[in-house]
Amino acid sequence: MRIARVLTAALFMLGAAVSPAVADASPSPSPSEDGGAPTEAGTSFRTATEIDQGEQATAGGSTGDYLYWSFPADAGQRPTVKATVKLPDASTRNATETWQVDVYDGLRRRQACQYGAQTRTAARDAATVELSCTLRTVRAWSETWANDPLPGTYYVRLTVVDLKVSDLGLPVDTEVRVDSKDIGGSAAVDGSLGRPLVPGIAVASARDDESEDSGAPGAVLSSIEPDDGWASGWWTDRWAWTAVGGVLAALAGVGGYTLTRGSGRPSRVPPGA
Repeated sequence: MRIARVLTAALFMLGAAVSPAVADASPSPSPSEDGGAPTEAGTSFRTATEIDQGEQATAGGSTGDYLYWSFPADAGQRPTVKATVKLPDASTRNATETWQVDVYDGLRRRQACQYGAQTRTAARDAATVELSCTLRTVRAWSETWANDPLPGTYYVRLTVVDLKVSDLGLPVDTEVRVDSKDIGGSAAVDGSLGRPLVPGIAVASARDDESEDSGAPGAVLSSIEPDDGWASGWWTDRWAWTAVGGVLAALAGVGGYTLTRGSGRPSRVPPGA
């Protein structure tokens, strides 16, 4: 009975550890439809329009333009960028056209897509073209020589890469959305960045306390960050699974010893022996 009670307590602990992990792995709800989604895109890295994950941004442009957006991604997330281009009327186009979506990290390093249709060619009579790019899981820390995705700002660039000159300048409408899957402790590493890779230092209109004495303008980081802040740290659900595994291993050892030691009473000696 004692072993059964201990096993029941261990299973309860296992359920408590798994529940947060399952909750984290579920897709985060989209922001409320308050009409605040961006309706334009930047034309360079410096002017990229900031968007939140789960938010659908729209923008108008012309074939041949470079359209830029930026979004935050934290450690343990696997972002997926989806872009839809609504093409001009088929009667105004002369040939097929190929569109491509690229994703860059805060150091402006182009990130490879783990899977997804990053480049697609639209037929002459096609009305839309849909693109997607799923990045590798963002790591909390990496070697300086590696090209691993790290916490910070990511840039989305959407443009046409194969088009006849006669079709340049035709109007298009675009939609971009970024969603992430929380991978959890399976992607955890031993280490973290001192600060996320958030570029775009801007000159603040107000001076901070340190710059007031020198008369130099203060500098502030870009406002883009996850809603709950940057969470890169040492704690992951991997620690909970490790602790529960240790408890179960100890219980298995106690149970095995109890079953194999016997009754513990000395055997009876036959009379006259």
